Amino acid sequence: MNLFRRLPALGALLLVVVCTHAVGATLSRAVIADPIRDEKYPAFNRQLLIPSGGVGMNALLMRAAGKGPKPTLVLLHGLPGNEQNLDLAQAVRRAGWNVLTMHYRGSWGSPGNFSIEGAIQDAEAAMVFLRLPENATRFNINTGRVFVGGHSMGGLAAALYAAAHPDVAGLLLIDAWNAGSDGKDLLAHPDTLAALLEGLGDDMGNSLTGTDPARLAEEMKRHANDWDLMMFAPALAIPPTLVIGATRGGGAENKALADVIRAQHKRRISSLTIDSDHSFADHRIALSAAVVNWLQRQTPTKP
Repeated sequence: MNLFRRLPALGALLLVVVCTHAVGATLSRAVIADPIRDEKYPAFNRQLLIPSGGVGMNALLMRAAGKGPKPTLVLLHGLPGNEQNLDLAQAVRRAGWNVLTMHYRGSWGSPGNFSIEGAIQDAEAAMVFLRLPENATRFNINTGRVFVGGHSMGGLAAALYAAAHPDVAGLLLIDAWNAGSDGKDLLAHPDTLAALLEGLGDDMGNSLTGTDPARLAEEMKRHANDWDLMMFAPALAIPPTLVIGATRGGGAENKALADVIRAQHKRRISSLTIDSDHSFADHRIALSAAVVNWLQRQTPTKP
């Protein structure tokens, strides 16, 4: 989304990091090369309908190759979801992980009406779905190694899920949106509403059903305290967590969040800032490398 246009340019420049430092000294083969096909246990995609709020959300389960239950990443897109991070999902799968992507209710053809609150509920529904014994068996899922991650609004949903479920195996935040902080800004400075609505954009009519920028702004104000990620730092310090920010996006906010989590439990938090925009449009390999390298440190696997 475009909320981060409001970041001061000077603050963004202070967060610039060298790409090689951000992704580490080595580049996983899974980021840049296809594995040898496993003829007995090949990778495959499966279209799914995940139940949430009485409807079925459109979803895609990208199953990794190989025998045995696999660690699995639920990867949540942002608002409205033009950047779905499927290249990142493929790299994670090549590294030996299953990946579940989905479209929230009321987004991109999934039935129902969209809301931020609903998307947060949808993230929980996806995690419940994966942990059902029949689904774990069907899709080769290690239910003890299910990670949740998200980009922008998806990062908000992932963080709130992890804060409420201390048993989550790991948390990935990609330029996460602190909607509660923006909601507090709106309440304190109503004159900023016009800029916020412009940032949200008026181009979501074809991708989202049952909402508009004004209604989203009202949600943010109503949940200003519920969705302020800074308030959840103690809970977010429980699982292993990776926070990635973008200098020309939410880098400052994500760095601040990572610092607060690190103050709670420094061994559980990894963070970096990549010199790119909110969608990481020109640093997709750097983004994939950072995520894959971190995941492989959590559960070493060979593609």
